Amino acid sequence: MADLAKKYTPKSFPHLKGLKGISDGVLESHFKLYEGYVNRTNKLTETLFGLAKEGQAAGANPAYAEMTRRLGFEYNGMVLHEYYFAGMKPGGSGNPGGKLKTAAEASFSSWDVYLADLKAVATMPGIGWAVTFQDPTTGWLSNHWISLHEINNIAGFRPIVVMDAWEHAFVPDYKPYERAKYVEAYFSNIDWDAAEGRLK
Repeated sequence: MADLAKKYTPKSFPHLKGLKGISDGVLESHFKLYEGYVNRTNKLTETLFGLAKEGQAAGANPAYAEMTRRLGFEYNGMVLHEYYFAGMKPGGSGNPGGKLKTAAEASFSSWDVYLADLKAVATMPGIGWAVTFQDPTTGWLSNHWISLHEINNIAGFRPIVVMDAWEHAFVPDYKPYERAKYVEAYFSNIDWDAAEGRLK
């Protein structure tokens, strides 16, 4: 069996400097946190592959079992951050395109109802993510709260809009109890073109 050579490299998002309401300092800290997810994903993958090569891949092996459970947390921490960063740009991209607006209206009756629902999800108490998913079968959009990166993701659905609602995404720009202000700042920076590009 060949050695595992495939590794993820942290992506760079220099286009995010100068976001409205989200400081460059918070972003720099956030990028470091994201790099940690990438590095731990690589380390866990390498370690688990090594255990498998040595014949130690077994549900009865506590180390293998717990690292496998942890892999989903690290992997989704990496992937969700990439969606989040890639879905913003300074000042946003204005209004959503026709395809995204049509999908939202078909799913929520109106664009305003869709936005109100997503903002409601984003301001719920707790740590996690607010994500608009698209059902690949029907094309419908639905908003979901994702806890701890890997909990509540909808299997096979496409992330369209991804907002980090963990406190590290907005503190110290805002107090921990001021998430609603951060949500408004996030919405002022959404790249709706990027979101629409994720639709099928």
